[in-house]
Amino acid sequence: MTDRYAVIGNPIHHSKSPLIHREFARQTQQDMSYEAILSPLDQFVHTVRSFQNQGGKGFNITLPFKIEAFRFATQLTERAQSAQAVNTLQFCNNSEILGDNTDGAGLVRDIEVNQGVSIRNKTILLMGAGGAARGVILPLLKLSPNRLTIANRTLDKAIELQQQFAGFGNIRSTSYPELIQEKFDIIINATSASIANELPPLTPNVFAAQTLAYDMMYGKQLTPFLQFAQCSGVNHLVDGIGMLVEQAAESFYLWRGIRPETTTVIRMLKNS
Repeated sequence: MTDRYAVIGNPIHHSKSPLIHREFARQTQQDMSYEAILSPLDQFVHTVRSFQNQGGKGFNITLPFKIEAFRFATQLTERAQSAQAVNTLQFCNNSEILGDNTDGAGLVRDIEVNQGVSIRNKTILLMGAGGAARGVILPLLKLSPNRLTIANRTLDKAIELQQQFAGFGNIRSTSYPELIQEKFDIIINATSASIANELPPLTPNVFAAQTLAYDMMYGKQLTPFLQFAQCSGVNHLVDGIGMLVEQAAESFYLWRGIRPETTTVIRMLKNS
């Protein structure tokens, strides 16, 4: 019997997850289907339960339901607990519902494996203090960077994250104006500025020629942040397509116990 999986969100028509997971299933010869489900904003639990009762095995969760999924899960992985958000649900045979967050794993795998940049001993600037940033802090710190700096327009939110994760590694918080004298090996944009075609209030001097500029967002053209990095002399520019595919591969591995090959899928999406 074909195992059923899906991605749930609102809106959902833009999701690339069905394409990615169907390609993973074809590649690994898994007997499974994967669909996109639009849930009314006030009926997330009902929509999930309905799919589960029809024999569904698991879900990917996208906006705006990641926090609701965090509350819905009966068991949480360490990375979901630290992110306080869930992007993957697995319906277990013992009626438990496992909640995981694979975003951070997708990010670090894209940086280290696909981009060939080791995180160990690097200075990292993480821009933003919302859900996207929170979800990647623990996976980044577990790879022992020299220091992880969180910059945010509202400093209190950055300080809150620093305090939450202080026990996991060298982490600090700062406002953007305080960055004027610093350069970083890796700069990650976890803000939503690119969606509005805007730029975080960053000064060009944070970049060095060898800096990796990474934007979690992606589009047909370079995001405003990546354009700014390019104009500041940076050559290593990466958007979020690789992270998208790698976090999907991590979910697939959780569900199926097989790690799919991602390079061809990333290439396929970039060329589509």
